[in-house]
Amino acid sequence: MFLVPSSFLVWLKSAKRTIMSNTTGFFDEIEENLQCVGGTTGVLALTAAAAAATYYFSTRPVPEKPLVPLDNQCPIEDGPDQVHVSKFYKEAKDGKFVSCLEDDVRTLYQSFRKGAHMSNNGPCLGWRENLQSPYQWMNFNETLLRAKNFGSGLISLGLRPGPSTYIGIYSQNRPEWILFEQGCYCYALVVVPLYDTLGPDACAFIVDQTEMQVVVVEDDKKVNLLLDKAPRSLRKIVAIKEVRPATLQRAKNVGIDVHTFDEVEKMGAINDHPELEPQPDDLCTVCYTSGTTGNPKGVMLTHANVLSGVNGVLLQLGTHRPRVGDIMVSFLPLAHMLERCCENGVYYMGGAVGFFSGDIKELTNDMKALKPTLMPAVPRLLNRVYDKVFAEVSRSSFKKMLLNMALSSKEAEIKRGIVRRNSIWDKLVFRKIQEGFGGRLRLMVVGSAPLSDAVLAFSRAALGCLVCEGYGQTECTAPITLTVQGDFTPGHVGPPVACNAIKLVDVPEMEYYASQQQGEICVKGANVFIGYLKDPQRTAETIDKDGWHHTGDIGQWLPNGTLKVIDRKKHIFKLSQGEYIVPEKIENAYIRSQYVEQVFVHGESLKSCIVAIVVPDVEVIKSWAQENNIPGTLSVLCNNPDVKQLILNDMILWGKEFGLKSFEQVKDIYLHPDPFSVQNGLLTPTFKSRRPQIRSYFAPQLEDMYKHLD
Repeated sequence: MFLVPSSFLVWLKSAKRTIMSNTTGFFDEIEENLQCVGGTTGVLALTAAAAAATYYFSTRPVPEKPLVPLDNQCPIEDGPDQVHVSKFYKEAKDGKFVSCLEDDVRTLYQSFRKGAHMSNNGPCLGWRENLQSPYQWMNFNETLLRAKNFGSGLISLGLRPGPSTYIGIYSQNRPEWILFEQGCYCYALVVVPLYDTLGPDACAFIVDQTEMQVVVVEDDKKVNLLLDKAPRSLRKIVAIKEVRPATLQRAKNVGIDVHTFDEVEKMGAINDHPELEPQPDDLCTVCYTSGTTGNPKGVMLTHANVLSGVNGVLLQLGTHRPRVGDIMVSFLPLAHMLERCCENGVYYMGGAVGFFSGDIKELTNDMKALKPTLMPAVPRLLNRVYDKVFAEVSRSSFKKMLLNMALSSKEAEIKRGIVRRNSIWDKLVFRKIQEGFGGRLRLMVVGSAPLSDAVLAFSRAALGCLVCEGYGQTECTAPITLTVQGDFTPGHVGPPVACNAIKLVDVPEMEYYASQQQGEICVKGANVFIGYLKDPQRTAETIDKDGWHHTGDIGQWLPNGTLKVIDRKKHIFKLSQGEYIVPEKIENAYIRSQYVEQVFVHGESLKSCIVAIVVPDVEVIKSWAQENNIPGTLSVLCNNPDVKQLILNDMILWGKEFGLKSFEQVKDIYLHPDPFSVQNGLLTPTFKSRRPQIRSYFAPQLEDMYKHLD
């Protein structure tokens, strides 16, 4: 046994007293881990700790002051409803909401041009031809010219300028998406994104409901998907990539002309139709919700809606907002308002956007080449990084100790308002993680789904950048709340943004009451949509007579004025014994198991218990199988009873950790080797579970589990 010299421990105690009293957490962690460690591990740990302590004080940064008092982040309007508003807008307490930051910027047409001016014609859109080539850039002025030409080309195809004309786009993120979007705004056209892989039925429904005549489509495959059930209104397709002659003939057979993107752009340059600038209250986009049940709903958003959402976030970010010189990586679907708002905010501030190569598996490769400073993200991505790191260090006691020390030190700094990536721990422990994200990230905004406290704290420490978590909905143009700079306490989604107010209303059937600071989250503001397209009934069900949008989510106000999303009003079912089950709550507990990649919890009103479909984490399961001399592919391992019992036991432990009641714990699981995905129709384009589709897909397995349980 190697004992750490007592002189070193004395030095630690002395350092705590004399060097800097508010950094004792750093030394406490070293002292705790070095009291008595063995052999080579002890020598290495001692060396690392000494180096860390020395380097820490040579690079110690100055904490950043919070933008608002962290113990009171959200004022409350007078009145019985306890309406919470933003502290970042002085007139919020008078019932007003921010709609613009500058009088001459009230539409996305104007915001893009403001960004071009601010950047002095700097880089705007970035892409690369393949994974080996560097990123190339299109400047703002060229982007504006090409967008205007493309928009003029759409008018040349016979479209009428103005907000009563809808035009679709069916494509992954790429520069042409933005050329199309800004081209539409040059003529006040309404942008309607089609989900990349929803299939012909949903696309046909959207085209038919909007009566669109023209759709811009990425490639031959998507053209054929659109032609599978082409509605009568569709007359022309504009293809970004080359289309096969057979596809051209197929389109011609149903009376649809196919043009190339370049052809339309050149046509517009020749004809040069005069622009028709949109007004703030003009319809900007119809963004269809993912449609977990039935047909998707068309959320109508005006230019004022979208820009108010963007401005609310910019105000909340303060000095950390996007600026000239920033580069954002674009990989989340542009069909989703989170990505649309982020990109439009970056363009407005004069920043640039670089697009991923199209393969999500190569995202790390893209980011290493792009080196972004800004990144919108979803919990699924950060969960994978977290699980991979902890799975790797679990095989080495020294690595595990070093990681824990690094996290403890970085988290202590973060609590003091210090965010950096130049500490000794960044160089020793987190360098590879940061390089995987390009090495230059300074701001990450996370949304779309709940993020666990542990993963959020890890991400902030490991990435060395500001990580803000937000909550929002398509119906609110994306943002509703956002954590503020300086508040690094996990477990909430921040106070309201300046473009809206929030109140909670009673949900008695679930025993949530506003008087107890819990209830359904309701939103009112400049970012709230004007209704569902051609669906007044569902609009009236969602927006009440006083203009409050009922989100269907259950929230809780914390003492400091921040909001915590704790439940979901929908997706609840009752078991045969009368107990209510909220499957998403249970899934959030089970997903923390290192063995679980994805999980779907299912129950029925005629059954007394619940079951689950589980997609195992392939790397963790294969590693466990190898250590236990169990051969086979993942498909083989999924049928192994020992593997099933291992995963089920761990899920039950996590359920207990999260305080699940006995009836909330699954009684059986089915292991499936293939992940739920957008491609197989089991996830929405925003990576949320399509519950009816998953239930239908696994109906035989669910039925079989209940047979065995009966």
